[in-house]
Amino acid sequence: MSGQRSVGAILNMLGLLGISSVLTIAFFYQLALGELPCPLCLLQRAGFIAIGMGFLFNMRLGERPSHYAMILVASLVTGFISMRQVSLHLAPGDPGYGSTLLGLHFYTWALIAAVGIVCYVALVFLLKDITGNRDADAPMGGPASNAAFAIFVLLVAANLLSTALECGAGQCDDNPVRYLLLK
Repeated sequence: MSGQRSVGAILNMLGLLGISSVLTIAFFYQLALGELPCPLCLLQRAGFIAIGMGFLFNMRLGERPSHYAMILVASLVTGFISMRQVSLHLAPGDPGYGSTLLGLHFYTWALIAAVGIVCYVALVFLLKDITGNRDADAPMGGPASNAAFAIFVLLVAANLLSTALECGAGQCDDNPVRYLLLK
């Protein structure tokens, strides 16, 4: 298979880029619109970072069932956290928390994405089976892989920094309005 990427390798890179897109959109709303993430929002971001780490491990260390298990468990945990936040805003007249994107709040999108990622991993398994590539693939290298890696690492670092600035060394505010370390 010289010079040709496996289906799994390509789908893992696309998965990592998808997670990077989710983190970028959330970070854009935070910086451009001044919408600081609530504690549940921060947990959802951490969940997406864990999902991204599973895709990243598959790309850098080779595909392994344990990496896919990490993606699936992180998706389930992220989905449950999102479900909790959705349920907090089900009361009639509750405006929800934060802005919306295409009419849905980010925590609703996080729930949809978490379910979508579980389906995506199922699709990866199905396509690998159809193409006859059932074994673990070797690590993926090259410029595209390196770019996806760099984008994800920068987003993780930016999210960690912004969380530290927002929450300081203590518990985050339930309804944050300012960065605690920048006051």
